Amino acid sequence: MIKFIPVIYLYNNLAVKSFNDTTVVKSDPISLATYYSNMGCDSIILMDLSNNDEEHEAALDVIKAICDAVDIPVIGAGNVKRMEDIKKLLYAGCSQAMLNYSKEGNIEITEEVSKKFGKDKIVASINNIVELEDRKDLIKEYASAVYFLTYTSLKDAIKKSPVKVMGQCPEISLEKLISLAGHDNLCAICGDIVSDNIDSLNSLKNVLEENGIETATLKAKFKWSDFKLNSDGHVTVVVQDVKTDEVLMVAYMNEEAYNKTISTGRMTYYSRSRDELWVKGETSGHFQYLQSLYVDCDADTLLAKVTQVGAACHTGKKSCFYRPVVEKDIKSEDNPLKVFEEVLDIIKDRKVHPKEGSYTNYLFDKGIDKILKKLGEEATEIVIAAKNPNANEIKYEISDFLYHMMVLMVEKGVTWEEITEELAKR
Repeated sequence: MIKFIPVIYLYNNLAVKSFNDTTVVKSDPISLATYYSNMGCDSIILMDLSNNDEEHEAALDVIKAICDAVDIPVIGAGNVKRMEDIKKLLYAGCSQAMLNYSKEGNIEITEEVSKKFGKDKIVASINNIVELEDRKDLIKEYASAVYFLTYTSLKDAIKKSPVKVMGQCPEISLEKLISLAGHDNLCAICGDIVSDNIDSLNSLKNVLEENGIETATLKAKFKWSDFKLNSDGHVTVVVQDVKTDEVLMVAYMNEEAYNKTISTGRMTYYSRSRDELWVKGETSGHFQYLQSLYVDCDADTLLAKVTQVGAACHTGKKSCFYRPVVEKDIKSEDNPLKVFEEVLDIIKDRKVHPKEGSYTNYLFDKGIDKILKKLGEEATEIVIAAKNPNANEIKYEISDFLYHMMVLMVEKGVTWEEITEELAKR
């Protein structure tokens, strides 16, 4: 399967053109990475061009923010001098880290990092065919793929590499791209050809598919004829946020809208009032990017899980379902994460809008040392309660600990989403 991977070069926390050209492409590399993710890229290479350890630490913060923001794997690269640098890239959220095999220092640590983190986490960067041949044994034993930088000898590299090759490509003709992508040992097309054609990337993938080359495109398991249509010939679509499970809106599709949604990855609907197709977000910029599509047991309703940009509702609300008709006074929500989010929001509000007599504000006023002291005390209380046969005590003490932990989270600017994402990676 051929993947399409753009490269973002990070310099002074900006996205620049290349190694040798620090012309700013985008002042906000996080939004650029998010755009690439939404537009159908299969992964992203983040190349850190920092000059010293201080700049490198700042770049790692940007890399972590990008890893948190995008829905696709990230490969971290650049400024790797020691095993600790690989560790920091992986802990920042990168699915893989890159070792530059033209640097002797990277070669010296390759066995150590490969054995510690697994060869599946390591990509070897190779400048030319001579380096590839010289490092062939190392690559085979310690790396899962080769990122090959010289386009003119890329075909030779594909033939000679002992592992899959990710090829750096300039803008080339469609005919050359099809020929190149047909090689079994090539696993990814990288670089300018991806970023320069980002708006037509899904169409490019479809062309390769038509030429018998498998890509990471959305492939529908149901034909339109498999669905039971309503009297107007449409199917109802319920739209849900992929991260929060919040129901955002309900719309309709005809066959053309269904096929366009699958082929482009952007939610496309049929407007009954205007009698025409409409791409959600085409005028507002609030696009919906399809992550998964399910059909119900009667085959007459679709459930679309999407990444929502901005608001789903034309009123500016995140969801169209913001007006209660009837609702019971229930004790609490069943969703534990929602409870955590609500408590965290209250603590955040206390920090911004202090309330007289608030214990939370007392902790914030006393500062980090007091918060840490209370957190340590509550952890000890959990240990003591665990020795008690009364199960309720440990429940109470864990609740106290979690509250104080959330105060610490607000103090340090950590969110539940960051915590859950980190746990999911483990």
